[in-house]
Amino acid sequence: MKYERLTREQFEEMHQEFINFLATQQITVDEWEKIKKDQPGIVEQELDVFSDLVWEGVLNKVNYLEHFSPQQLFLFHFKDADIDLIAIKIENPAVDITTTDGYQWLRKNLNNDDVNIYTSTKPIAEERNTDIFALIQKGAHITKGDLYTYFEKIVVN
Repeated sequence: MKYERLTREQFEEMHQEFINFLATQQITVDEWEKIKKDQPGIVEQELDVFSDLVWEGVLNKVNYLEHFSPQQLFLFHFKDADIDLIAIKIENPAVDITTTDGYQWLRKNLNNDDVNIYTSTKPIAEERNTDIFALIQKGAHITKGDLYTYFEKIVVN
């Protein structure tokens, strides 16, 4: 398996898509019930293959990720050949940007000596989606890039 298996809830939400997936393999509902009873190993394989297909579809569309921790913010932009990063580090341990108050403090104090903003660019590895998935597993969230764009304007100026 390349990624991770979808949760039970995710499978339930994608019930129709899973049925369609089985149909592409010419597995009917009756055959699926028989496989579930007689061949649990095949069931596991089918669930894994479907999960990987779903993850590939999602990851192919990712352009931006965000990762917040109490004193750091990492904003990723995935381009065709590169990953751009804007990283913000808060040197004041009393400020927790994962809270509303802490985030408001950051917005008001971008020029404060306790706020360091870094940028970086690196080439995308051969396995773009694997890199994205690894960041998601570490706590990053897929976004539309609004926060990245906001800070990009600040960094560029």
